Amino acid sequence: MSQNAKLKVEPTTSGPKAATTKPFGMKDKLGYLFGDFGNDFFFILVAAFLMVYYTDVYGLNPAFVGTLFLIARLWDAVADVSWGRFIDTRRAGKNGKFRPWIFRMSFPLVITGVLMFVHIPGMSTGFYEAYAFVTYILWGTLYSTVNIPYGSMASVITSDPVERTSLSSFRTLGGNLAGLIINVVGPMILFVNNKADANHFLLGAIIFGVLSIACYMACYKLSVERIAMDETEKPKVKLGQTIKGLGKNKPLLWILIASLTFMVCFMLIGTVNVYLFKDYFGNAKALSMVGLIQSVAVFVGMPLIKPLVAKFGKKEVASAGILLAAVVYGALYFLPNLSANQFIGILSIAMFGYGIFNLVVWAFVTDVIDYHEYLTGLREDGTVYSIYSFARKVGQAIAGGLGGYAIAAVGYNATLKSQSQSTLDGIHTLGTLVPFIVLIVIFLILVFLYPLNKVKTQQLAIDLAEKRNSQK
Repeated sequence: MSQNAKLKVEPTTSGPKAATTKPFGMKDKLGYLFGDFGNDFFFILVAAFLMVYYTDVYGLNPAFVGTLFLIARLWDAVADVSWGRFIDTRRAGKNGKFRPWIFRMSFPLVITGVLMFVHIPGMSTGFYEAYAFVTYILWGTLYSTVNIPYGSMASVITSDPVERTSLSSFRTLGGNLAGLIINVVGPMILFVNNKADANHFLLGAIIFGVLSIACYMACYKLSVERIAMDETEKPKVKLGQTIKGLGKNKPLLWILIASLTFMVCFMLIGTVNVYLFKDYFGNAKALSMVGLIQSVAVFVGMPLIKPLVAKFGKKEVASAGILLAAVVYGALYFLPNLSANQFIGILSIAMFGYGIFNLVVWAFVTDVIDYHEYLTGLREDGTVYSIYSFARKVGQAIAGGLGGYAIAAVGYNATLKSQSQSTLDGIHTLGTLVPFIVLIVIFLILVFLYPLNKVKTQQLAIDLAEKRNSQK
């Protein structure tokens, strides 16, 4: 490990700042929960309902929307890395290195989010295409300025691997609380007589925007950054040095691939489910029940995560959850004649499975940030997290493009009162068989290629602590 970087770890129980730095505890977990609570008020709204808003309110071709999502997410991926690199070049202030950016950028982010759902009646298709393009890409760019510092912050709140799993679980809980509100209440607000309503979409965006700002402020107030680079001896890091270190970080590379693949699956499910329930089952409001059960599955799984991870390890628990979800989606493919309620009942088991994965996945990121420091001697939380976010954005790009193209490919036509049987069958396949295949791929990556099992993760924490102490 390089000796050119010195870290100042602000301990929670001893050391020069022990008197002024509060120990890690429930306030930090709640603060971190509120961060993703705020993020996902708009992220889930966009992921679940923006495509149907564009196709049914703006009247845009789903293939065009898919192209827009693809371009925007690829741009966002670049914005993530650029912003992460920018933050790593900033000095920490009295409120930390990452928290101030959440405070500064959340307001323009939310305002732009509301603007996405403004509909001016009677305009041309070209106008709606241009308006969607500008507002969606601007929103995605501003999302990076809040989400990158938020995600990077986990690695400086605590250095304990098990407590980081708690942060990951609380983050997922925050996202699921937002999902509970949007997926359950959202369809009741957004749809009128089983159709997307422009005024109701705008009302929903304003309500969720206000709630989002409140959550960001709670995140800023409640969380504390404890681990910081010693700025007086901070080395000048060249980009090439960072890239070389990232290339050697096998845990990072494989979790990037797994996360990218998962995002493709998760976003595709979110896109297709709207059409699956609106058209295949003829009941858009059933999406409320899907959202409710998805959140309940996470609430059930959350208290199990910490003891399961302590006993078996992150990799092992996440792999089991993904396999369970895959098996359920495979079974649903062979059951095409279920009612909406029967489908949701079986689907709830899959939601529990990938909910377990989601509860653990953010703790993987803190581990690979530590591994990067162990390999290179460089503490680059923002850069490493932004690379991880880059992979997820690429996954979103692929899923956004695939979702639009796939819906178009099965023959969906928003002008028809009802879709053809072949289109409905195609939507069912997209919502069942495709997730089965993708989830199996993720399971194989985690089991056979991701190297940080329970024993290796525990040893990494010990080795890194020893190296930090040797540099003091």
